[in-house]
Amino acid sequence: MVSIPFHQIMRSTCPAFAILIYRVYYGRSYSFATYMSLVPIIFGVGLSTYGDYYFTITGFVLTFLGVLLAALKTVVSNRLMTANLKLPAMEILLRMSPLAAVQSVLYALATGEFGRFITFAQEGKLSNALMLVLLGNGALAFLLNISSFQTNKIAGALTLTVAGNLKQTLTILLGIVLFNVKVGLCNGVGMFIVVCGAAWYSKVELDSRGKR
Repeated sequence: MVSIPFHQIMRSTCPAFAILIYRVYYGRSYSFATYMSLVPIIFGVGLSTYGDYYFTITGFVLTFLGVLLAALKTVVSNRLMTANLKLPAMEILLRMSPLAAVQSVLYALATGEFGRFITFAQEGKLSNALMLVLLGNGALAFLLNISSFQTNKIAGALTLTVAGNLKQTLTILLGIVLFNVKVGLCNGVGMFIVVCGAAWYSKVELDSRGKR
């Protein structure tokens, strides 16, 4: 329903949504330097993922909701770990993972994915090697969640969304190194801008924490 470049540029606005949630719901404000440091990050992601932008109305709405919910999840997770409850990352995973699993199964049933998986397995395509790959992917996802929650607790929700934008650039760089992905000059300039913007944001955050 949307192209990958469009999805990436929409995802790059996640820091803006995180700031909006903090300002509207918690009344928190940020320095002008923080706002300005986010501009090259979002703009750089747009350049680094520049390509064929297209979307359907349904795709746009779903992508917009995905970005909003991603920012909301990051903010709420931070509050659960730093406010009154001060839950550790493992406890959040313990409480949320079963609910996420049920939700995923329901979505799989609703979209027909579950039935296709059963057919896939009955045809003998679910090999031991593929099962090991799936288990390995699950283990990596588990470790990713732990590190993500811990980073969120220490660095903050906004910093985590900025790191998410930097991750998109690093993903492209890994694609160039590992899979010989070809990128144009515009994409290369965009990646450079993102890295510079992230460095600027880091300096602004360190300076602001030093003043507290």
